[in-house]
Amino acid sequence: MHLPTSLLTLTSLLVTHAYAHGLVSSPITRTPGDATAAVCGQTMVDFYLADNTSYPEALLREGGLDENYDPELCNLWLCKGFQFGDNSAKVVEYVAGDEVPIEVFIRIPHLGFANVSIVDTSVNAVVGEPLRVWEDGYADPAEFPNLPEDQVKFSVTVPELGGLCVEPGKCVIQWYWFGAEQTYESCIDFTQPAPDPDAVPNVEARYWTA
Repeated sequence: MHLPTSLLTLTSLLVTHAYAHGLVSSPITRTPGDATAAVCGQTMVDFYLADNTSYPEALLREGGLDENYDPELCNLWLCKGFQFGDNSAKVVEYVAGDEVPIEVFIRIPHLGFANVSIVDTSVNAVVGEPLRVWEDGYADPAEFPNLPEDQVKFSVTVPELGGLCVEPGKCVIQWYWFGAEQTYESCIDFTQPAPDPDAVPNVEARYWTA
């Protein structure tokens, strides 16, 4: 039995959408484009363009990596692999003490944990302490669609980063949610002006371990 190409495409998209669950809807976050396709493969880019709320485990399950995928340059677990080269026009500047309002869209809830952290993308390390942590009880299906507001609409305060995030592309604010063995990430690219050299605090980067 042969199905029309259009029907096959629609079926594929419906399967993909069945696995879709959540992302940061505001502020603007990283999306994939040509720079991502160059190191992650066009198949991966098409997968996320079909549904931007999907997640790496579904990508791997659906065979979403092609011959252009380079694991050295495309880290599926950092901003879903989306590259800064596609997002350089989205960089915002935050100074220490700025309050950043964040809104999260949850399509299908899965009970788990979540955090919001500043990540040094050059080494995939969390800088200092997470800005917000939900150790458990995040996106509980029993509360859906009326999830607690502090899980989907909240603010984080940007700390002094000691000159670490002066260069665009170096740092992101990353929302991370893990539930039902599924990983969700959204990344906000930002910079912070260099501080007074006579008043630079000691900023320690560490890897996040859940």
